[in-house]
Amino acid sequence: MADQREIRPFRIEIPQADVDDLRSRLAATRWPRSPQSGDWSRGVPVAYLKRLADYWATGYDWRAQERALNAVPQFTTEIDGQTIHFFHARSPEPDALPLVLTHGWPSSPVEFLKLIGPLTDPRAHGGDPADAFHVVVPSLPGYGFSNPIGEGGFNLFGVARAWAELMSRLGYERYAAQGTDVGTGVTGMLPMVDPGRVAGLHLTGTGAAPPFGPALELDELSAADRARAERFNRFREEGIGYLHIQATRPQTLAYSLNDSPVGQLAWIVEKFAEWTDPAAALPEEAVDLDQLLTNVSLYWFTGSGASTAHAVYEGMRAWRAFAAQQEAGPQAEHSGPPVGVAVFAADSTIRALMDPKGEIGHWSEYDRGGHFAAMEVPDLLVDDIRTFCRGLR
Repeated sequence: MADQREIRPFRIEIPQADVDDLRSRLAATRWPRSPQSGDWSRGVPVAYLKRLADYWATGYDWRAQERALNAVPQFTTEIDGQTIHFFHARSPEPDALPLVLTHGWPSSPVEFLKLIGPLTDPRAHGGDPADAFHVVVPSLPGYGFSNPIGEGGFNLFGVARAWAELMSRLGYERYAAQGTDVGTGVTGMLPMVDPGRVAGLHLTGTGAAPPFGPALELDELSAADRARAERFNRFREEGIGYLHIQATRPQTLAYSLNDSPVGQLAWIVEKFAEWTDPAAALPEEAVDLDQLLTNVSLYWFTGSGASTAHAVYEGMRAWRAFAAQQEAGPQAEHSGPPVGVAVFAADSTIRALMDPKGEIGHWSEYDRGGHFAAMEVPDLLVDDIRTFCRGLR
């Protein structure tokens, strides 16, 4: 009988028939008529998406991207009935600090590819070898090759427990954690499920408040915080349709995402248009286009559009139950490891709301980048992680 704790090497090998099928579907897209004049007020403009889909079908080289992904050591293991796929790059530096990076939606470990080299081998990237990390980048359940979602479903506590077990299986008894978007929730729960082993938490992709809550009051905010609050209020009014659909009717959406690559492309690229650096007019001005399409391709080839919709559904149900518990009465305060937060230009995070007692020791704000900082401004994010983690070593 196979050892359920076994860690198995993994290579991405998408069948050529699947690549050909993608290109055939893109070529046969039935494009909708649209009253749009080319702006993004109703969603992704048809003319823009046609150009992007044409490049995906005829210019983008999946095999080259697949080789680049396979250059990073990858593995799978089973934890609580869930297959977990992860990148694991060990540093050549003997005193490197283990670091687990957790992505969010609509992302994947592809988001962190530009970080792996500088984090694991700073000596080779103009940095101080004392800042080195052993890097672990798992795919959330239902994302990429951590698919399908296991019988335990998707909940942040369960994922955090799986990450704690994964780090233990890899022999890391003390480690730091970085998370963005949904990954911030997983990262924030790690000290609760793995007390004493988490050296520190570094968070990005946070928001000013829960998206389904009331609008933020603008009075008594600084000019910078007022701009972030206005951004959050616009998002709350106009930008959470995707979340309502996935949190309530994921199966209905799943048919389109699983059958139409253009539908999957539009569903993801809209978020890269809305959530990246405000100075970028188009997604490819904020992130590398091939890296963006590699992320979308991973969703397409693994059927992750459908499974991640269900993951959002289950995650939101768990979040609402947790929020109701919090409102039911005072909760015991938990002391934990040091926390660092990095806020980028497109973020709505406001320190006075997230950290009213001033307990977060490391807080950085940048005038570049956005929700996908690891893709947009990897240099800034690497430097911020290094700076925060120096006090943890």
